Amino acid sequence: MKKDKNIILDNFIWRFAERCGAQLVTAVVTLLLARILMPEDYGKTALVAVFINILQVFIDSGLGTALIQKKDADDLDFSSVFYFNFAVCLVLYAGMFIAAPYIAAFYKDLTLTPVVRVASLTLVFSGVKGIQQAYVSRNMLFKRFFFATLGGTLFSAFLGLGMAYAGFGVWALVAQQLSNTAIDTLILWLTVHWRPKAVFSWQRLKGLLSYGWRLLASSLLDTVYNNLRSLVIGRVYTSADLAFYNEGMLAPDTIAVNVDSSIDSVLLPAMSAVQDEPARVKNMTRRAIKTCVYVIAPLMMAMFFCAKPLVRLVLTEKWLPCVPYLRIFCITYMFYPIHTANLNAIKAMGRSGVYLKLEIIKKIMGLTLLLLTYRISVMAMAYSLILSSLLSQLINTWPNRKLLDYRYLEQLKDILPSILLAVFMGCCMWLVNLAHLPDIVTLVIQILIGAAVYLGGSALLKLDTFEYLWNVVKPKIQKKPWADNEE
Repeated sequence: MKKDKNIILDNFIWRFAERCGAQLVTAVVTLLLARILMPEDYGKTALVAVFINILQVFIDSGLGTALIQKKDADDLDFSSVFYFNFAVCLVLYAGMFIAAPYIAAFYKDLTLTPVVRVASLTLVFSGVKGIQQAYVSRNMLFKRFFFATLGGTLFSAFLGLGMAYAGFGVWALVAQQLSNTAIDTLILWLTVHWRPKAVFSWQRLKGLLSYGWRLLASSLLDTVYNNLRSLVIGRVYTSADLAFYNEGMLAPDTIAVNVDSSIDSVLLPAMSAVQDEPARVKNMTRRAIKTCVYVIAPLMMAMFFCAKPLVRLVLTEKWLPCVPYLRIFCITYMFYPIHTANLNAIKAMGRSGVYLKLEIIKKIMGLTLLLLTYRISVMAMAYSLILSSLLSQLINTWPNRKLLDYRYLEQLKDILPSILLAVFMGCCMWLVNLAHLPDIVTLVIQILIGAAVYLGGSALLKLDTFEYLWNVVKPKIQKKPWADNEE
């Protein structure tokens, strides 16, 4: 038991280090690119990303999760999925290549045709990378992700910046995104020992698809829904409006998703291994929610209360219209762990049918809100996300009141101390704005005050999550986790 706990913690540290390292580089590159390029350039890549993100769902087909969840998955399972996924990738890329002029016509911008055709090559690389990622997750070898992700991020950063300074405009963003996936895939391929064997089984594939198709349908609904706002904004409004909306979402989404995925990507295989013991799955789910919210909440509230000087300093005045969107997304993403932890528990216990039903209900609700607001303004569409997030929390937690005996009110009670402390911290940081100091000075003082208030308050109030994280980190400071778990 203790050995299993240590493996989970070690892999979480590697996964979290990978996410933090990649996002630190990405943040610096985004800052520099935003100063060089225009919002319209970002808007164009966002328009193309809508279609690529949707097709990306078909590449996995829910099979990656099915491989992780299946207790006795072997080389025949992995090889069958690998060949199937790669064939799907080639078909999808051919479809995007043919559809490129029609996508450009839909957005009334013919310059998008070559952008679509080049950017869509990421689909092909994803077909190779996807099964390697499933193998890494299943075998808890998250150190591999660290080197692959960081290598791809660094290479693409230099390439994107070089092309931006050379005046390539939107192509700098396309090259950055494409090279990131390509190098990430190459490094993962070279460092992970697994290779597809010359074997294939339709029977095994059908068995995995019987579990995975529901996850595919759920992911497809979720991805289409999440990208639908971008599609509507790009079609009804302007690419600049879409750029401001996406830029406001970028930082909260990056922080929440990466902190949360660092924990959940480790917990899904761990939960799957004990899927017949609901009490242990509940404990893991509870710890994931409390830990993620404790980390995410202060970051979201710090950005909420410091949004204007932060955007003005980091992205310059031309990006100030993204501030209201940034604040809205900070509120919605603060509760992100409730969604993902509950859904991960449902997936780990093999209840993919329940998972699909939840996604259908949420998307019907979300689409209703979108239809009611899209003609009003982009801001109205953004505000509807707050209500959508609240309703989605209730929906996602509903099955686990029976599956895990873990109710929504109990979950709120678990995270309330962290939320209240984070809001208090944000208010203290906002008071610094009244001094009307230069932005850089304001932000430095706000960061110092925020860290002191949140960490000091955590120690003073003896928050159990603070003590838990300290007990986890303290021995790791004294012992370097160099040992790999792969034989």
